[in-house]
Amino acid sequence: MRILITNDDGIHAPGLVVAEDIAREIAGPAGEVWVVAPMAENSGVGHCISYTKPVRSEKLGDTRFSVDGTPADCVLVALGGLMRDTPPDLILSGVNAGNNSAENTLYSGTVGATIEGVLHGIRSIALSQYFGPGTQSLDDMFEVARAHGPGLVARLLERGIWHDDPYGIFYNVNFPPCSAARVAGTDITVQGRRPDVNFTATPYDAPNRRKYYWIHGQGQHVASAPGSDAHANLDNRISVTPCRADLTAHDMVARLGDLFAEGAG
Repeated sequence: MRILITNDDGIHAPGLVVAEDIAREIAGPAGEVWVVAPMAENSGVGHCISYTKPVRSEKLGDTRFSVDGTPADCVLVALGGLMRDTPPDLILSGVNAGNNSAENTLYSGTVGATIEGVLHGIRSIALSQYFGPGTQSLDDMFEVARAHGPGLVARLLERGIWHDDPYGIFYNVNFPPCSAARVAGTDITVQGRRPDVNFTATPYDAPNRRKYYWIHGQGQHVASAPGSDAHANLDNRISVTPCRADLTAHDMVARLGDLFAEGAG
């Protein structure tokens, strides 16, 4: 098996090493693991691509490259150039330093890379490690991802549903903020919404009297509804959320059609 690794924390991120370890175990001795990751951190860029400027890549090893671009750019560079003649069988994005549960999913560059992968028909999985009080005292804050990641990815490859419609399925996996020994199980979840949790901008007055703003999140340890990702994670459970890049609210189509028909003159 040939596996492509990318992330949004950058080529030197510790979580990338964890993803490489997971990939090597999955690929086996006869497989290949390629790394194509951003030169610098690209957290929060979502599915952004560098459409209006070229991106540069640097070779760091036979199958290891950095890209001056976003996570989705890294996938495009790999598929369109570096691995054009030998495309990957699987894309793993992560392991992200922090959760990509609930509303974070929409902002995540980690998830953005998997969206780009599935649009090209390649099985893609986003991997993220929820941080919190239960991980702060660990020698390895990625302990849960390292211990449970290989088995989970193997099960998804064996049993997962991938190509059920034109957009395909990708998986958003979040490991809970606890030690590996305290993981209570794995749940198939929906994307949650933490009540009253949004990104916001806080103003900052610089010494030169110019106005700046820090963009930041809120309330990462607020649970979402039962059955959703953040709720499972805060209950020490791994969440596996099947996702599509199709943004249509399908449940609204018929209802809105009826409403528009009623108002037609």
